[in-house]
Parts: sequence; C-alpha cells; structure tokens
Amino acid sequence: MHPHLTVGFLTPYSGVYPFYSQHLFAGWMLGMGLDPATQRVIQFIPEYTQMGGMKMNEEAARKLLFFNRVDILSGLISYKSVPGLIPLIEKEKRPAFFFDMGEYVPHFPYLSPDVFYASHQLWQSQYALGHWAHNNFGPGGHMIMPVYEAGYHLNSTFQQGVFSAGGTELQISVLPFDENDPLKLDVDGIFAKWEKQHPAYVHAVFCGTMGTRFLQKWVQSGLHKKVPLLVAETMAYDDILEDAKHANLEIYTSQLWMREDESKANQAFVKKFETLANQPANIYALMGYEAGLVWKEVLPYAQKKDWDAVKQQLRTGIIKGPRGEKNFYPASGFALPLSNIIKITTSSTNIRKIIVDQGKGMRFDAKELAAIHDDNISGWQNPFLCI
Repeated sequence: MHPHLTVGFLTPYSGVYPFYSQHLFAGWMLGMGLDPATQRVIQFIPEYTQMGGMKMNEEAARKLLFFNRVDILSGLISYKSVPGLIPLIEKEKRPAFFFDMGEYVPHFPYLSPDVFYASHQLWQSQYALGHWAHNNFGPGGHMIMPVYEAGYHLNSTFQQGVFSAGGTELQISVLPFDENDPLKLDVDGIFAKWEKQHPAYVHAVFCGTMGTRFLQKWVQSGLHKKVPLLVAETMAYDDILEDAKHANLEIYTSQLWMREDESKANQAFVKKFETLANQPANIYALMGYEAGLVWKEVLPYAQKKDWDAVKQQLRTGIIKGPRGEKNFYPASGFALPLSNIIKITTSSTNIRKIIVDQGKGMRFDAKELAAIHDDNISGWQNPFLCI
C-alpha cells in the first residue's frame, strides 16, 4: 500500500544538531498519533540543501514539487529564503509548512495564503531575557558574540528587551572571524577589560562547541560568580550543558520550553518521545510534535487532497501542546509564547534549574521591532545552528 501523503523536506546541514531532522520526523509522527516505525500514512522525502541558502532551497523545492510531486513542502529554512519559494508553492497550490528556530523576527512583505510557519520563536526568549536583565541587574550590561551569531536578530531583540524595561544603552562586543581558524575564541582581552569595568551583567550568544568553550573560559576567568552571566537559550540546552556541567556553572537564561515542565501535555510528549528514541526529548522533537498535533486535525482533508480545506484549517487552527497554545499562520497573530527565566547551577553530578521569573512576550508586528528589519541588513540565509 502506498503512503497517503508525501512530505518533501528541505534539509540543511547542522554540525550542532546532526540528527535534528530524524527527531523532528519522529515528533511529527507521534503528534499525529502514529507509530514512526510502522506507520504508512506519511512518507518523508528529505532533500539536502547544504547550508540552507536561498539558491539551494529553490533548487531543492523545484525538484520536490515538480519531479517528486510531493503533497506538502516542508523543511528547516530561514525567513530570508521564503520569497524565492513562494512563486513555486503558489503555482502548485499545495501547502508549505516550514520550521525555523526563530533567529529572525518574522517579517512578511507579502504573506502567502499557502505558506505556514512552525517557529520556535527564539527571538522572544531573547527579548524576555533582555527585559528581565535590565529590571534585575540595572544598566551597564555587556553582550558578547561571534560574527555568525551577530548576523541574526538575537542581539537586537535582547537589546529591545533592555530598552522596553527602561534601559538606554547596551555595550556589544562582536568577536572577529578568523578564516584560518574559524573556531578561534580569543576572549582574554575582553575578560581583562571586564575585570576592571565590572559590567552589571554579561550576555553571551554562542552556538555549538564554541558555547561550551566560552563557558569553560568564563569559569577559569576571575569573573565567574562575580558578574552575572546570562546565556542565550540554545547555550543552555541539556545536551550542551552536559559537556560543561563539571565547571560548577552559575548562569541565567530564558527558555520557551523545559523538558521538566510538569504539565500533563508536556509529560505525555516527553514520555512518548523518550520511550521511542531512547534519548532525552529536545527542541526539534517538540517542534515536530506540535506540527503533528495540527496535522492530525487536517489529515482527513489532506488524504482527500482537499488542499483548500487543509489550508483553511491551518490558517485558523490553534493547538494546545506541551508548552501551551500555538498556531502556524502569522496573520492570525502568533500566540505569544511564555518564557521562563531560569537560574542554572551545575556540578559534576547534576544540573539544577530554578525558575526565577516569567518572561515578557511581544507581538512580532509591534512597531518597536520594525527598526530591527531596517537596521539589521544581514546576508545570513542559513537557518540558525546550520553551520
């Protein structure tokens, strides 16, 4: 028997999370109530897009839509790639359902009625952390990140959070990129400067192994526990902390989802995924699971290839998932996510998390955020963490 539905999946390379697509697919199936190992309802057709740039996405989308004739186009992509894909999608009239980590504030000069977005909304977590940082530690914070991370909206939304709490300035250091040594992490000079200046807090935005190395250098410096260290959400995921927990960290972060959240919906997801995958639930599995919850609702229409009904449902549908309400069409106003501000302390044997506050969310179309699109003319087309 043939699968009822084919999903073409634009799949960029990620050195940070090499198995993200498998976790996402498994989550998607579980959200639909299907057994990933035995189900015959959906067939995923991954198409490799290298770093996920615009040109590669367009070529891969053409192949999936016009050669493979997939029913649904999906994938992990950056908003920067969407304009080139819209004409291909609208020509075919089938739905596109894209995932992103939320490294950019959504911006839709043209909003296609055929394209849906499952965003983790990382920028919201940064905004909440900036707002909280200024309220708690006052003015005089300092932000540090490499060039790659600086190419997204993670710094500008943190900054907007600081401003929304009454802050007027934020120092930013961007580490230069060394082509001969891409993973170079030369922070000694900056650390020495901070020893003298004693900033109110430091906010670090690094990804992958550079994040782990930054945490280790921070602990070895004289700043640890003297200056509060705030880190971007992705630096404080459990699998990253596992590699640095022996350093007796004390850090703050903001997170839009916690594996430990005891709500019934979250524990059901965590249990299902971990029983299946034999590894801890993660953000990609969660994003897939949330998608599965909405696709479970539209499946009867999709199996009849009634794409108008599918799209109508996706435009208005709201799911109640492991982290509360979520929807997938920007014009209906993305549900504001709740972020937890967390203090994390680690030792060689455990990672302790205490929720110290609840973060503030912001509408993506708020006028304060429009400046971010005008000021941050980034060329980064690859989705965040796809390096």
